[in-house]
Amino acid sequence: MRIVDPSFSILDELEQQSLAVRIEFCGRICYKSEERIDQASAEPFVRRMLLHQHNSVLEMAVLSLVVHCPDAGAISALYACLPRFLHIDQLNSRQLLITGSVRALRELWQECPHEALSQALFRFLLARHPLFFADLAEQADLSEEISDIEVRKLSLAEVDRLPADLLAQHRFLAVRFIVNRAVTHELVRHRPCSFLQESQRYCRYSSDRFGNEVTFIRPLFYQEDSREFELWRETMEACEQSYLRLLETSSPQAARSVLPNSCKAEIIVYANLSQWQHIIALRTSTAADPSMREVMLPLQEEFARRYPALFAV
Repeated sequence: MRIVDPSFSILDELEQQSLAVRIEFCGRICYKSEERIDQASAEPFVRRMLLHQHNSVLEMAVLSLVVHCPDAGAISALYACLPRFLHIDQLNSRQLLITGSVRALRELWQECPHEALSQALFRFLLARHPLFFADLAEQADLSEEISDIEVRKLSLAEVDRLPADLLAQHRFLAVRFIVNRAVTHELVRHRPCSFLQESQRYCRYSSDRFGNEVTFIRPLFYQEDSREFELWRETMEACEQSYLRLLETSSPQAARSVLPNSCKAEIIVYANLSQWQHIIALRTSTAADPSMREVMLPLQEEFARRYPALFAV
């Protein structure tokens, strides 16, 4: 049995990596298989996710695109498609700012393949990111290219220079939390966000890579020299022993039924700054779960340091 403190980290290091590297890193959190990452592992990992339609993993990388389109009808037709999970702002009568995950952009093409703007976006993405879109091109029926629609990808630095109202909608940040399962149960209620979480269904904690033990989050509510803490510890030890015994004859997905909320869970939450404003406002309130506030209050301070116009402490 191992006891650790809760923590969080903003995944800045991923933002300078390719889309495939970002997706693999986040996806492997689910299976705790980060040791399999190497310089050549990202593309095969993405292909497997596409093959098995593990679409949630494809939400862990976004692109921001400026689209120049002089045809007002084409812009109206895009809105009429009601594209899901895309953030679209009209900069002027001819320009759109569109931000979406790889999954959202794939689904735009699948659901609206005949609209001019959808086709222009797909051509652009297929040329620059074939890993994510080549499988869709096999069924594509692209009409003649529309030369007056231009697409340009924004760099992260350009996104960070957007006015505050646009920045809030189009700047995404991933935060990795190490917390107990009760906290993750509350986090995943937020919408629209993307989540990838350590899976007790697939992780076998009796294996060497987990130290042959279950890890628990130190409880905020009890002092370590208190009777309540000792009762908590004894209960966690009993749960661990039951879990390890069940693994002798059962699968991890069966044995996990005896694991408690105090178990350590890693979860990545990926959202735009607007949604982070909402999450932090709710989860730093004095009415929030103290275990949630334990990580959200310092996260609020970090967001306020980075984006003072959007976050107040």
